Amino acid sequence: MHTVFQSYALFPHMSVAQNIAFPLRMAGKDEDEIRRRLKETLELVHLSDKAQHFPHELSGGQKQRVALARGLINKPRLLLLDEPLGALDAKLREQMEGELIALQREVGITFVFVTHSQQEALALSHRIAVMNEGRIEQVDRPEQIYGYPKNRFVADFIGTINLLPVEVCEATHGHLRLAVAGLGEIIAPALAGVKAGERGMFALRPEQVRVSAHHEAQELHNHYHGKVRDYLYLGDVTVYKVELDNGVLLEALLANSAPGRAKFFEIGDTLGVGWRHDSGVYLRD
Repeated sequence: MHTVFQSYALFPHMSVAQNIAFPLRMAGKDEDEIRRRLKETLELVHLSDKAQHFPHELSGGQKQRVALARGLINKPRLLLLDEPLGALDAKLREQMEGELIALQREVGITFVFVTHSQQEALALSHRIAVMNEGRIEQVDRPEQIYGYPKNRFVADFIGTINLLPVEVCEATHGHLRLAVAGLGEIIAPALAGVKAGERGMFALRPEQVRVSAHHEAQELHNHYHGKVRDYLYLGDVTVYKVELDNGVLLEALLANSAPGRAKFFEIGDTLGVGWRHDSGVYLRD
């Protein structure tokens, strides 16, 4: 098992080639094998032209690739990456995510990637383990972790989510009927083992909430009226905070797909709010 550290931990007095070859020299490999594997590894991380450079002459992304190459050159069965992208700026981090995915596919080595970034975890992983105070709360595929969290901690930790306290009024094989204080009854996807009378939380992702003109929301089973309290423009999307008539606050995410428009609603605008009957998930307390 090898480790790639958050700070890279490169030897400043060694060249790129010397840094990468260091594990092989410590293992007592002969020079011919070191040269062969060094050449292969430099090509793998696209640093052949930087072999004689020193760490202070490299960019952040290049230092990251040197650290990765040093971890891979001994062909470990497992590579532990400790917040490896934490020191990079947003654009370089996104670029390195793509390179890490391609690199892992090429070398076929298991990567254990430790990160506090939910976006990184979702983008890079085949499986995610969500930990809380040293305990694993859920292990599953990224889409399951995001779409079907097993408890409130996982739901709230991964991404942004609306959480509403509810009581189960009816539980069938096809759906759940849930009572939300001040909002009335909503319909939610069925969940095995749930019984009428129990209390829990209804979790709904902002992208599942539809905001529109009043008449457009009426087609949805769960539909209400609300008013825009605030919004956050993020370029490709706008996140709206919508206060329903009864005071419940929901976040809704709307793509900025209309040409020439930065936002669709202003603060104070009234609108329709709704979501599909098969959206969201019921969480037991």
